[in-house]
Amino acid sequence: MTLKDIQKEVDDWINQFKIGYWKPHEVLARLTEETGELAREINHIYGPKKKKSTEETKELSNEMADIIFTLCCLANSLDLDLDEAFKRVMDKCYDRDQNRYEKK
Repeated sequence: MTLKDIQKEVDDWINQFKIGYWKPHEVLARLTEETGELAREINHIYGPKKKKSTEETKELSNEMADIIFTLCCLANSLDLDLDEAFKRVMDKCYDRDQNRYEKK
């Protein structure tokens, strides 16, 4: 599944509702919230702050997927193509950073 496919699926789901996409600053607030949830889980698993016995354990992959969904909402609301943007980022990595790190 490409990012374009994911963006289309998100768009199809959002467009069934009258409200549509939230304003960009509202989506950014949601993205910040979702990122905080991922950070909290990572801190519980790998950091010094362990969960309370009453707290539910969440899947890291689900928290990451929430972030992907929210980023797609933001990109769709601004008519941005994440496939193209991701390709540009990877091209930059392969060009600029090709000798930056020691290879295996």
